[in-house]
Amino acid sequence: MGEKVKAAKSKLYKLDGKTVKRQRPQCPRCGPGVFMADHKNRWSCGKCGYTDFKK
Repeated sequence: MGEKVKAAKSKLYKLDGKTVKRQRPQCPRCGPGVFMADHKNRWSCGKCGYTDFKK
C-alpha cells in the first residue's frame, strides 16, 4: 500500500490553463465520451469496432 498509480483517465485529457483538451479522437459512431485506441497504423474503437487508418 505504498505506490500511487495514476488513473487511466489522466492519459485521455490534458489541462491547458483553464481548458481541458482531449488527447485522442472520439468515435464518430458512438459519439462523445468513447475514445479511440491508438495503434501503430490506425485508430480503433473498442466498443463498436470502427477503424480509421492513419495516413
